[in-house]
Amino acid sequence: MNTGFDISTRLEETGFGERTGKPLGRTGVIRTPHGNIATPAFIPVGTKATVKAVLPEAVAATGAQAVLANAYHLYLQPGSDIVDEAGGLGRFMNWPGPTYTDSGGFQVLSLGSGFKKVLSREFSGSNRADTEVAAKKERLANVDDDGVTFRSHLNGDRHRFTPEVSMRIQHELGADIIFAFDELTTLLNSRAYQEEALERTRRWAWRCLGEHARLARERAGKPYQQLFGVIQGAQYEDLRRKAARDLGQMDVGGQRFDGFGIGGALEKENLGRIVGWVSEELPENRARHLLGISEPDDFFAAVEAGADTFDCVNPSRVARNAAIYSPDGRFNITRAQFKRDFRPLVADCDCYTCMHYSRAYLHHAFKAKEMISSTLATIHNERYTVRLVDSIRAAIEEKRYSEFKRETLARFAHGDWGEV
Repeated sequence: MNTGFDISTRLEETGFGERTGKPLGRTGVIRTPHGNIATPAFIPVGTKATVKAVLPEAVAATGAQAVLANAYHLYLQPGSDIVDEAGGLGRFMNWPGPTYTDSGGFQVLSLGSGFKKVLSREFSGSNRADTEVAAKKERLANVDDDGVTFRSHLNGDRHRFTPEVSMRIQHELGADIIFAFDELTTLLNSRAYQEEALERTRRWAWRCLGEHARLARERAGKPYQQLFGVIQGAQYEDLRRKAARDLGQMDVGGQRFDGFGIGGALEKENLGRIVGWVSEELPENRARHLLGISEPDDFFAAVEAGADTFDCVNPSRVARNAAIYSPDGRFNITRAQFKRDFRPLVADCDCYTCMHYSRAYLHHAFKAKEMISSTLATIHNERYTVRLVDSIRAAIEEKRYSEFKRETLARFAHGDWGEV
């Protein structure tokens, strides 16, 4: 099976590189053993081999082309060896299309400091200690030059992740696209620590390439898995560009990265510029995945800057808290105004929820704490998000991107739910 990435259309209306002056945005196709992914594309997150509250068939009905699961969580439960024995992640979770797994690097942040990945500019360059932990959080991950020691959030057991361990786990999980093990920092870390972590991640990336090649030979009967390197460097242009050059050129015995993840701490206000720095330095013929992004304005900024795919838990997470996405902004379905509102969540939405249920019903289901509330809200939010990115792709290909962006963001920002 031929795998890789092909560029289809370049975005020439906006989003030009700061150094090259060339357009960075594009549409394309990622080819995998389990199907093609037309890009830009949003990839729903099924952390533990399930998009919470939703059947795989319902995820497919949203138009999702692939799903992403978490290597660290599946390693803890049920175990990557069990997923391997089941025939790989897709077969285990009854998902027929392409799959991604992250490396466990995100847990360096979430279990380490407890801070979020995307923070506002106010956090950048603070004088807080590199060892600081978020309020009401406990440090469950400790980094050294060889790897990371985690303490399980399930039972407190200690586990050791190294680049080689992460590669073994992800090969056993069998996803079509996997990521190199990295250290995810925060905007609260000092410049000195960002440099230290960047060099550590570079060395880990080298080890991942070597181990990936070895495991691919050892498991030659399995479909080829594309390995993406992860670009870090926080808010610093020189560090981001250096990381992109280092990983973009990295070659271990003929094994190179098949694509790249753009990770690390990001200032929301500077997201587009950061992605642009990275895109200018990376090889054009390999896919770029932006980790953990799902807000409408972020999609537009990132696509213009050259990102091809995205993943985030946010659409399903906020759905379970009654937050509903719409072209007119986000609203909470438990508000009293929806108690006797028998219209669909969004008038022109083609999702299963909007085709069959009313705002009044979802209001009732959430108020009554019925499990169906999470299912129906998640279906809608995932469809909204997938459809938005699909529409961005269509607008690029049809040469109407600037108009589509202007109209979409204006409506989303100024919607007035008090009038509906």
